[in-house]
Amino acid sequence: MEEIRVSPDYNWFRSTVPLKRIIVDDDDSKVWSLYDAGPKTIRCPIIFLPPVSGTAEVFFQQILALTGWGYRVISLQYPVYWDLLEFCDGFKKLLDHLQLDKVHLFGASLGGFLAQKFAEVTHKSPRVHSLILCNSFSDTSIFNQTWTANSFWLMPAFMLKKIVLGNFAKGPVDPKMAGAIDFMVDRLESLNQSELASRLTLNCQNSYVEPHKIRDVAVTIMDVFDQSALSNEAKEEMYKLYPNARRAHLKTGGNFPYLCRSAEVNLYIQIHLRQYHGTRYAAINPAMVSAEELEVQRRKEKLGISQIMYLNFY
Repeated sequence: MEEIRVSPDYNWFRSTVPLKRIIVDDDDSKVWSLYDAGPKTIRCPIIFLPPVSGTAEVFFQQILALTGWGYRVISLQYPVYWDLLEFCDGFKKLLDHLQLDKVHLFGASLGGFLAQKFAEVTHKSPRVHSLILCNSFSDTSIFNQTWTANSFWLMPAFMLKKIVLGNFAKGPVDPKMAGAIDFMVDRLESLNQSELASRLTLNCQNSYVEPHKIRDVAVTIMDVFDQSALSNEAKEEMYKLYPNARRAHLKTGGNFPYLCRSAEVNLYIQIHLRQYHGTRYAAINPAMVSAEELEVQRRKEKLGISQIMYLNFY
């Protein structure tokens, strides 16, 4: 099995897409790390937010594919924040620094929860145009750790890593999923104690999403049918919370489908973003969109057709 970190695609990504570091807070220790690829003229890009164990690099296959199709893609690694409102304030400052008024957000697990909370907190002056929530959740109580959330900062790094690894898939998996797990373990090892402790705190402190505040945000829920850290009950809660959301299901993919099932995930992302082609919220270079497709989009808008049927991958 070829390891992801020595694969040609990953090496090409590392050699062609520079990692940027940006400070937007008064605290110089809070550094946002990000990859910003694709046409900078796009003012409503898609931004990726990683899970607890992830860094900005975990979405490298989405960056390579989507920028190849003409999209602007930003993948983030957030600094140490201990409070959800503090995170949202920092993220808003980052968007201001990047001169981005509204964005599309793809969030995986914790990243999806943070994306929902950011959309909720900024609902009076919206900064989020749409959401793709991958293996994500809307209520931190599902982890049954709210009572320990305030003690993570005291724990040594090895204990925190053990907590995170406990949610990784166990037992036999196919080679691509095994490779994804190995890559995520490697990314987990790169995080220091405060990074891990703060992420687990955000993941587990008592909080939930208020859906009525983001009812105008288009949502796609992406999840898998095989083993993941997300329970069936948590998935059903997401469906109830967003009854009008589009659903993108993958038969397999585990916790990290964006790594081991990247072709299917990238296709679903493309379908989600296609509805904005030809509008001011397009994340793609207009030159990459055919005149025929733009005409179809205009007709749909006139007819009020917003729903797109999804095919499940089996």
